Amino acid sequence: MGYHINLENITLEVYEQKLAVAWLPPSRRILQERLAERFEYFREADIKNLKELQRQLKQSKLLKKLSELPLFEGDYLVILLREINSMLPKPNRLKDFPGIPQTATEKLEAMGIKDTKHLFDKVLTPQQRQNLAMESELPLDLIHELASLTDLSRIKWVGAIFARVLFDLGIKNVRDAAGTDPVELHQKVNELNSQRQYYKGKIGLNDMRIFVAAAADVREEIV
Repeated sequence: MGYHINLENITLEVYEQKLAVAWLPPSRRILQERLAERFEYFREADIKNLKELQRQLKQSKLLKKLSELPLFEGDYLVILLREINSMLPKPNRLKDFPGIPQTATEKLEAMGIKDTKHLFDKVLTPQQRQNLAMESELPLDLIHELASLTDLSRIKWVGAIFARVLFDLGIKNVRDAAGTDPVELHQKVNELNSQRQYYKGKIGLNDMRIFVAAAADVREEIV
């Protein structure tokens, strides 16, 4: 149980398979090149899971040394670390969610609840949400809404505005997100955005495919 994915539970073999078929933005498609060869090197270095790989890549001296090898020349390792880190998204600040009254976020901040990670442990169950509504003197419906926005924020690359877009489209949690058809979602997101102007321009179909795939990796925690 936890706000973020547990990287220790993802073996190198599983992550290699995910990368092989993943929808990646153009800047990260290098991760699919020489995939088997590169991950075999990590396994021979006795790296067993994604947490261990992340820990190794965070060591600047080791990263520099590995980057000098022909197998890892260029920005491959830096991009790989960025991709792994993106699986642990930075929490969204509650005050950044469109549509949430400032008075509500100020009350929660006074209780030490400033972002989605702070809120997460307090809204896991219906009883916890009821308790928080009573303690904060905020409407229960608003607490449920914030719980949904918090759950969606656990998916990589979901910022406060996109979480709001998803919520307004009826996608209330990671389960809903993982079960969404990316083609239909792409159309609905851009239709809503054209009405409310949350973003400049249009969101791409590939972005929606990445989002749905990422949602499938996040465990259901808020019930």
